[in-house]
Amino acid sequence: MVKILLVEDNEMNRDMLSRRLARKGFEVILALDGQQGVEAARNQFPDVILMDMGLPIMDGWQATAILKAEPQTRSIPIIALTAHAIAGDREKCLAAGCDDYDTKPIDWGRLLAKIERLLQRTSIGPEESC
Repeated sequence: MVKILLVEDNEMNRDMLSRRLARKGFEVILALDGQQGVEAARNQFPDVILMDMGLPIMDGWQATAILKAEPQTRSIPIIALTAHAIAGDREKCLAAGCDDYDTKPIDWGRLLAKIERLLQRTSIGPEESC
């Protein structure tokens, strides 16, 4: 089962996204702030991380930088989730180490397509598993 770490401090967003991801067959790991997100990624090695960038305790920018600097977590794809949709934000998220970017409110179909694309990019093909 594919594991997705959802790092989101907003209860309504967290509840909606986690339920929709679970209905699609993903195992969902929840973290409420960047520090919890870093710890969960280190301990559970999710297949994809959905990282809110505006988090308490440690923001998504800091958490992403830490995860991308550590050898054991740097290859985990991170999709930045942010309510900020101004020019340059996507580039800023990608420069911080995120593998993709999506805006809030979440367009479920678009986010799901991004998750699936990152999973395909990181999956091991049958010829590589022998």
